[in-house]
This record gives sequence, C-alpha cells and structure tokens, in this order.
Amino acid sequence: MTKTMDRRRQAPAPPAQVRPTRRPTHRESRRVAYLLLAPALLAYTVFVALPWLHTMWLSLYDWDGIGVGTWAGLANYREVLTDPALYGAIVHSLGFIVFYSVLPIVIALFLAAVLGRRGRAGGSAARMILFLPQVVPLVASGIAWRWMYSQDGVVNQVLSAVGLGSVTRAWLGDFTWAFPAVGLVGTWVMLGLCLVFFLTGISKIDPSLFEACRIDGAGAVRTFFTVTLPALRNEIVVAAVVTVIAALSSFDVVYATTRGGPGDSTTVPAVLIYRLAFTDAQVGLACALAVVLSVLISVIVLALGRLSREDS
Repeated sequence: MTKTMDRRRQAPAPPAQVRPTRRPTHRESRRVAYLLLAPALLAYTVFVALPWLHTMWLSLYDWDGIGVGTWAGLANYREVLTDPALYGAIVHSLGFIVFYSVLPIVIALFLAAVLGRRGRAGGSAARMILFLPQVVPLVASGIAWRWMYSQDGVVNQVLSAVGLGSVTRAWLGDFTWAFPAVGLVGTWVMLGLCLVFFLTGISKIDPSLFEACRIDGAGAVRTFFTVTLPALRNEIVVAAVVTVIAALSSFDVVYATTRGGPGDSTTVPAVLIYRLAFTDAQVGLACALAVVLSVLISVIVLALGRLSREDS
C-alpha cells in the first residue's frame, strides 16, 4: 500500500495545456509598420515633400525674392526648355554622367576584379586610399584641383617633366578642356565609392565558383564575365543610381573650380539655380529649373530601378 502511494506521488504531473500563440493579422502588421515608419515619413514630408511643392508653386510666378510676385504660369518652364543657356546647363549635367558614373563604374570594376584576386589585405589598403575623396569635403577637393590645373600647377609640371610641355595650358580657363577637366575631378571623387561597393559584392561570392572556373581552365577575363560581373549586378545598379544623382546635382566641385566658366562651358543646373536665385533675382525661373532637374533625376533613377528588376 505504501509503495503504491509512493509511486503515485512520484508520477509526473500531466503537462499543462499550452494555448497557441495568436498571430497578428495582416491589417495589424500593416498598422505596426506604418507606426514604425511614421517618424521617417513625417521628417520626409516636412523637409522634402512640402519644400518641393512650395518650390513648384513659386516656379509659377515671376518673383525677385523680395517684392510681390506676379503670376507667370508655365512661362518659366517654357524658358527653361527653350533658352540655350538654361537648356545647355541640363545638357552639361547629362554629359557629367559619363565622368561621374560611367568611368568610375568601369574603372572600379577593373580594380575590384584585380584587388579581389589579391586578397583582403590589398583590398583594404585600396579602399582606404581610394575612399579618401569621399571623406574630404568636395569644396576642398575642388580648390585643390583648381590649383593643380593652374598654369604652374602639378598637372602641367608633370606633363613638362615627361616631355609634353607643348600640351600644357590653363586647363580650367580653356573653353575646350574645362569641361572634361572638371569631369575628371568627379571621376576621382566617385571612384573610391564604386570600388567599395564592388569589393563588398565580390567578398559575398562563393569561392567555389572561382575554383570551378580555375579547374575548367578559364582565365581571368572569362572568370570576370562569367562569375564576377553577374554577381555584382545589384551593386552596379546601386552605384549607378548614386553616381547619376551626383552627376545631375553636382554643384560643389563645379562652383569651387570654375563657377560655371569659362563662359557657360561648365555651367550645370545647380550652379545656374544658385546664380538665378541669389544674383539675378529670378527666383521663379530658378525654381522652375530646380523642378525640371528633380523630375529628370527621378525619371532616370526610376528607369535604372526598372532595368534592374527586369534583369533579375
């Protein structure tokens, strides 16, 4: 009898019934998501959306920034698209895409392919050196390059030292060479950023893929186009978006080096917007140019995003 009672006492208690956890509904999940996004949406609305709408409203007026503006309708936009100086500034910004986006991406892809094969140590050193232009303020970079491009600057000194003294000139004062000279500054600035993107992407590639190419006898070029380039598709799209926006909205480097000169050969919309608003007292026209520039940037960025989705 006692043994039976002891066994009953030692018998484990039946497990407690656990109630299943209630999963949130789709509506509740969306509500939580909107609550988490609310601070960012509020900041975006206050500091981006509302000023942009106000800029669009001002672009419909002929206003000097002080007195009472007069209604102009779409006249400012008509002038932006027909005036050679205003339209030429937009063309110059499109031309900067070659220097700010195409050249940095192509050169960075080549450097990333070479440094990726050397290992992490070489890649880290290259990142530190080539990323420095992103750390230095663009105004300081522009001032430094303006000195290097001067008649007695480093560029001409190097050309003279290698026997090319006949091609030396005041690069930023030449109507033909000022635009590519400023564009190469943009290439120098964006190269390090693109290289960091691509080296990071290469580090995520499975090493067995490179090993398989090596076993199959593929060379460095074939390995790059077969493995590396397809794997870097997302990084290339991100780099293209960032550099295209930098090209179309460039201001610091151009203003610090040439201020849009000589003549209008390096004038870009951002410099022209500053000049129209604060020097020529044509705030409505400056706002119209700003709206056109923002729409152009949005269209190009959306097109790049759609191309990336179609390729994936």
